[in-house]
Amino acid sequence: MGFVPSPDGSSSPSAPAPAAAAGPPSPAAGPKAVGPKAVDKETTAGVLFGIAAYGLWGLLPLYFFVLMPAGAVEIVANRVVWSLLFCALLITVTRAWSALAQALRNRAVFGSLALAALLIAVNWLTYTYGVTTGQAVEASLGYFINPLVSVLLGVFVLKEKLRPLQWAAVGIGFVAVGVLTYSYGKLPWIALTLAFSFGLYGFVKKRVGPRVDAVTSLSVETMVLAPFAAATMIFLAATGTDTLTTQGPGHFWLLVASGVITAVPLLFFGASARRLPMTTIGLLQYCAPVLQFIIALVVFREAMTVDRWIGFGVVWLALAVLTADMLGTARRNSVAKRAKRGT
Repeated sequence: MGFVPSPDGSSSPSAPAPAAAAGPPSPAAGPKAVGPKAVDKETTAGVLFGIAAYGLWGLLPLYFFVLMPAGAVEIVANRVVWSLLFCALLITVTRAWSALAQALRNRAVFGSLALAALLIAVNWLTYTYGVTTGQAVEASLGYFINPLVSVLLGVFVLKEKLRPLQWAAVGIGFVAVGVLTYSYGKLPWIALTLAFSFGLYGFVKKRVGPRVDAVTSLSVETMVLAPFAAATMIFLAATGTDTLTTQGPGHFWLLVASGVITAVPLLFFGASARRLPMTTIGLLQYCAPVLQFIIALVVFREAMTVDRWIGFGVVWLALAVLTADMLGTARRNSVAKRAKRGT
């Protein structure tokens, strides 16, 4: 996979290394500037940022649970509006209004981010609906199978050639969907919608590439969705079906906090992606669905029948095969690079 989108709607390629300063380096500065300790500190920081990001995304079901009786539509509408306000504050503090204006003026960038906004809205609505209607297990399944969907998109959209282990993982994934369809008595549409909307979202964000940073990207996406979200909030208030102002100050501030809860993990993810290779990010991404799955079983007490355990087991087997291929490829590439440097 060429990209690793986050479960909350961002795709962040590793940032390029800063250019070296002009002029000859001083003898004292040379070996100390790029020593192994500095590299170790950066890697450790990247891992900690990654765990924090995916850990917070993994705990999202608990947040949606305490927001009840708010439904999925109201939660997502509030999330969009308050995220936009929080992003405006961040852009003001970091003095990044020029970057936002540049993204808005660039038709290619704005068009891609507008499409990404629609895809992430589908993803957020589906995920929130799954959690708030007692289907958090199936929602976690969507993020488990997302890497398989990314591989399929590489084949059908980017015309990439799969390696044998990747083909095996995809085949096992199809078997898993069949087993789970039999178990649920229907297609696991929540999981499939999450996986495909998220996979397509990551693909669109990959096309934008490094031309926009994470905060600018989220700002543009929420700007696209904000009119619809605000209209939804007004409609709910007018019809007396909103909970923002009817469930007490605690509930009000919890909904308002959705802006911070959306943006902070995104910033952690960006900090992690700049410090770690994509292979490590690819491994860390499993933290979120694992936490979501555990919460669904332990906290929400959702049922898992034997055939569902079998279906999930087949999914995990597919992911194990895919991870083995990813690690093997990364190792071979590393050896090849060292050999090339040695020649």
